[in-house]
Amino acid sequence: MSVDLSTKYLGLTLKNPLVASASPLTGELDSLRRLQDAGASAAIWPSLFEEQIEHEQMEMDRLYTVGANSYAESLSYFPEPEDYRTAPGDYLKDLTAAKQALDIPLIGSLNGSSRGGWVRYAKLIEEAGADALELNIYFVATDAEMASAEVEQRYVDLVADVKQSLGIPLAVKIGPYFSGLPHFAKQLVEAGANGLVLFNRFLEPDVDLENLQFHPSLLLSSRAELRLPLRWIAILRDQLDCALAATSGVHCTEDVVKALLVGADITMMASILLQRGAAYLTQMAQELENWLEEHEYQSVEQLKGSMSRVHCSDPSQLERANYMKALVSYTDAV
Repeated sequence: MSVDLSTKYLGLTLKNPLVASASPLTGELDSLRRLQDAGASAAIWPSLFEEQIEHEQMEMDRLYTVGANSYAESLSYFPEPEDYRTAPGDYLKDLTAAKQALDIPLIGSLNGSSRGGWVRYAKLIEEAGADALELNIYFVATDAEMASAEVEQRYVDLVADVKQSLGIPLAVKIGPYFSGLPHFAKQLVEAGANGLVLFNRFLEPDVDLENLQFHPSLLLSSRAELRLPLRWIAILRDQLDCALAATSGVHCTEDVVKALLVGADITMMASILLQRGAAYLTQMAQELENWLEEHEYQSVEQLKGSMSRVHCSDPSQLERANYMKALVSYTDAV
């Protein structure tokens, strides 16, 4: 009997747990087709950014009101907002075209930090055909007067507002920098999140020594980054009633298996696909099937969560990460 690689995520049945995360590969129809043909079970459409939404709103306000003080009737000569071509408008049009051309689920994405126009665009992404929405909350608290509770409430309110407008599932992508992550994650689920994506990579700027300026520096992920989501997915798996996605550091089949063992429903990858191309997914799917067969698993569902915190013989390995033991073992190795 063949191994069943299918999994469920956000209420969607996927043929395997290999999902293409948002990247340049998921923003073009030709490369999306290659990802689908190679075995990707779903794809995340690149994010619509809060800055794009804000720019559109400012431009539309300027366009629609210019000259109004002099000639009020002039407003009738300007196009209606829904007829005016904008970057967000192109985003929605391209999303619709891609969804119609693909057989796999396509998940929309919003990236930002404030409530702004998110609610409106969440609904528009749904209407454009997205099977689900990933809310990528990219907010770093830099104000010494802002308490942690205020930061968390900002997230919770945003999730609640967006969820209220949606009829499709909502996943929330967050970073790991919260003092009480399990409680905060529970708050997000209670606010309406159907799933959590762990973790967002906050890309740090570098310093240009010649011009004495900060400048953005994009580094692809490394396998070592997977350890953080592995630990927290294992801790959260049995405490939350939601889907869990592992992202950052998924580079090979072993990484996929580890993520599933601790409780992830899917694994998301971008860096390795940018490095090795869409065809690598075919190899990963075959290797995953081989591993399951060799270890006498009949399905991905049977594997998922079998090494979560509840099933861990020594939970301290997750809770304190066996800090002393790790240090001692490294010293012995040296």
